[in-house]
Amino acid sequence: MNHEIILPEGWLNPKGYSNGILAAKGRTLFLAGQVGWSVEEKFASDKLVPQFEQALKNIVEIVKKAGGKTEDICKMTCFCKDREQYLASRKELGKIWREIIGNHYPCMSMIFVVDLLDHPALIEIEATAVIPE
Repeated sequence: MNHEIILPEGWLNPKGYSNGILAAKGRTLFLAGQVGWSVEEKFASDKLVPQFEQALKNIVEIVKKAGGKTEDICKMTCFCKDREQYLASRKELGKIWREIIGNHYPCMSMIFVVDLLDHPALIEIEATAVIPE
């Protein structure tokens, strides 16, 4: 990885995210919010876990198309409609994360929202990647 994880002295290691990433020189890729739908913009499920999996796959597909790898993702913001379903699914979501992203944990924010534009979306993920030159 060309990016440096920043963890101030004495801070506990965060679980499932990084507090800071110092990106190497490269091209910055900004990704629009991705929901859990297919390339045809169809939802295969109205459940959080499969939508999360598909949204992550969509993120990775865009990063790869730009010439990057999952390790180039520096920041993700997740917008989720169902806090209870998210908390109940964390173990399964973590497994999906490791299958798709691996052991790379970008800076992340999880924000719970009332609604999302694309129905029946339960989660939308936007990201920023810095792809080395």
